[in-house]
Amino acid sequence: MTRTALSLLAAITVLFCDATPEDYKTCPLMVKVLDAVSGLPASAVKLEAYRHTDNNWSLIQEGATDNTGEVHGLIEEKDFVPGLYKVVFQTKAYWKSKDQEAFHETAEVIFTAHGQGHRHYTLALLLSPYSYSTTAVVTNPQE
Repeated sequence: MTRTALSLLAAITVLFCDATPEDYKTCPLMVKVLDAVSGLPASAVKLEAYRHTDNNWSLIQEGATDNTGEVHGLIEEKDFVPGLYKVVFQTKAYWKSKDQEAFHETAEVIFTAHGQGHRHYTLALLLSPYSYSTTAVVTNPQE
């Protein structure tokens, strides 16, 4: 395994260590962001969640990560219908708040929800000033 892959695996493990099983059961869409420079959760990362409808992106909710690097409650279970979704992370603003240069203005994650039945989604973002990596944990809400 390459050094990058090992680092990513370690970071993802840290990303999910604070989430409880109840978080995955009650929150249909949550995000978690880790600052790869400090190795800590990235707090105050602003983001927007959108749903694609009628050939347009409609804003669902805006938010910012808390001290654990997480955002819960982006969408309620009843409103999380099958379709195409997008979460936009304001990465440049985050790095500017840390007095660091950044390459990307934003990081976007676009995904299809419920393509294989109703699921809950945790989107994880590993963030550094000149790169980012994302992954998703997809669970059955009854698990």
